[in-house]
Amino acid sequence: MNTFTKRHKTIFDTYEQLVTQHNPSRSHCNGWYKRFKYPALTRNHIPPGWMYDLNPATNPHLQMRMGVNTVFNAGAMKFGDKYIMIPRIEGYDVKSFFAVAESPNGIDNWRFWDKPIQMPSAPDPETNVYDMRLTHHQDGWIYGLFCAERKDVTKPNDSSAAVASCGIARTHNLLEWERLPDLQSSAAQQRNCVLHPEFVNGKYLIYTRPQSGFIETGESGISAGFTDAMSPAIIQEEVLVDPREYHTVKEVKNGQGPAPLKTEKGWLHLAHGVRRTAAGLRYVLYLFLTDLAEPWKVIRRPGGHFIEPLGSERVGDVSNVIFSNGWIQDKDGTVFIYYASSDTRMHVATTSIERLLDYVMNTPEDPGKTERCVSQRVNLINENLNLS
Repeated sequence: MNTFTKRHKTIFDTYEQLVTQHNPSRSHCNGWYKRFKYPALTRNHIPPGWMYDLNPATNPHLQMRMGVNTVFNAGAMKFGDKYIMIPRIEGYDVKSFFAVAESPNGIDNWRFWDKPIQMPSAPDPETNVYDMRLTHHQDGWIYGLFCAERKDVTKPNDSSAAVASCGIARTHNLLEWERLPDLQSSAAQQRNCVLHPEFVNGKYLIYTRPQSGFIETGESGISAGFTDAMSPAIIQEEVLVDPREYHTVKEVKNGQGPAPLKTEKGWLHLAHGVRRTAAGLRYVLYLFLTDLAEPWKVIRRPGGHFIEPLGSERVGDVSNVIFSNGWIQDKDGTVFIYYASSDTRMHVATTSIERLLDYVMNTPEDPGKTERCVSQRVNLINENLNLS
């Protein structure tokens, strides 16, 4: 058996073993959700034919030709009876692209479709695209809103200066995508834009995060604005939905995760918050609830974080980061939360609408100061002591 044949067998046997591996749940004592032993998607889930030239005549040593560095920040949805993720896949060339992965149960046996998505470029072609949020809208289309990044031409001598805008595309089958004009607003830059799944007063509602620069958020937080159409999508005014707050999990910045889930109590939102630590920035996920009729008005705001990076999740390209832009609600109320760790890999946690509503309705809001936080905790302790 020659080198090519040996390596071919090893590569494909290892790949099949990984994608068919059962992913058992791990107990988690908070009662909010279940985490799982293994990541749901990693760079090793990429089909070998996307990275290797499999022709022995042109690649006798079966060397990798086009490597993949990370698979993370996936949008998610149910498509037929399959669970779908569309992650950000970053090549060794630091360019990201999208691809569809499907699972029969939403937890394991994830396989990518035959080819990556060949997303049409905008008239002003972007250098990079990433972090797609998927929304199956009331109008019948599946929309993908993502970050479209371009070089900041006003700073020609700064090779890292960039401009982020909200790219928009739509599809019916996840194969053929129609590229729409980028979102227009008064903000200098936009990130973390998400389309609300229903019309609100006959208009499209988009959650945004207006920014003063590529990294700098200015005074913004999670915001929202209305547009009459999606082609083009034009927001004249943005209202602040969930502001950043000093000495909280969202003191540096925050952003909407996936599109909110509709419940009997209100719209359930998953968001990421960022705070500054001695070791750098720390990203976590948190929840809040908005009004059914006016989804930009917050009615419940539990204090603290909901999911944080634990153990090996803390290690990766950008350490100590948890980020989510995809979740799926099944008809039985089960919720699959897809989150990335350290900008490197995808995980899944499972819970239910019942548990999530219990959490947002009954977890106290952050009162803002240590004295009040201690009083909250002492009150809980006293109530428990009275049960003895």
